Amino acid sequence: MDASQAAAKPPRPLDPFRRAILRGLGVLLPPLLTIVIILWVWNTVAEYLLVPLERAAEGVLTDYYDDNILPATTRHTPPVDGVALVDGRPYRQTADGRFMPAEHYDAVAQYRGAANVPASAEEVYRLYVDRTFLQRHIVVPVFLSIFLLVLYLLGKFLAAGIGRFFWAGFERGITRLPVVRNVYSSVKQVTDFMFSEREMAYTRVVAIEYPRKGIWQIAFVTGESLLDVACAANEPVLAVFLPCSPMPFTGFTAIVKRSETIDLNITMEQALQYIVSCGVVVPPDQLHHAQMPRQQPAIPELPPTALGS
Repeated sequence: MDASQAAAKPPRPLDPFRRAILRGLGVLLPPLLTIVIILWVWNTVAEYLLVPLERAAEGVLTDYYDDNILPATTRHTPPVDGVALVDGRPYRQTADGRFMPAEHYDAVAQYRGAANVPASAEEVYRLYVDRTFLQRHIVVPVFLSIFLLVLYLLGKFLAAGIGRFFWAGFERGITRLPVVRNVYSSVKQVTDFMFSEREMAYTRVVAIEYPRKGIWQIAFVTGESLLDVACAANEPVLAVFLPCSPMPFTGFTAIVKRSETIDLNITMEQALQYIVSCGVVVPPDQLHHAQMPRQQPAIPELPPTALGS
């Protein structure tokens, strides 16, 4: 079937519905995926950092308030409305017979209901600590502030000579572990690529023909390559990094002739967007030229006399 027959083929009844669905997915998927990734990162941080810190803070605060618990043999005044005085301070007796300050007991009773107050004084204090100090609208800002402070101090420490010495020793120990070193080195390459403040070693963006002639791939020039290769090629060569879609952090290095590269008028960010999107996100100026192809020069028609000669 040629192009004219394909163009003359009548549209199917479900084509408008399918196009509308695809347009809707194109609009909806980017924000949805962004939200999913952000929630995944936050849930991971909360599960492995925030929740353990909450449990540790809960244990410390509960131990601190446990000092207010008095044994059942403590001398007290006869209870009035469940409140007894111990050294002039109001206390309530828990189901296990011990005494705790009435204000703390009442706070838990108001939160859980008088019938649902735990029997153990330690459990009452655990709920009191959770309700008073460890609510999420209090914990999250404090956690983020402490987390940023720790990152700042860690960065300052590693920037100093002694910090670099200890970190180098730590990494040497990691590289001696058979399985961990492979995972650690891969993760470190990604984090160094994403968070390093140093300028990228890439000097410009080029296109090369790979894996065969006629197929072009984006590559990042990392610098001049090996002298022996340049001598064998009898011309200047370049070292390039060929990233893989949709993860530009992975790829491989190749040595190509400088004459076989084409400099692209795009920025590093535009190249990364193009690779991550698998070619969907094209830089605006490149897209404009792509929509306006060069016009082929018209071949002049020969006169009839020339055709017959």
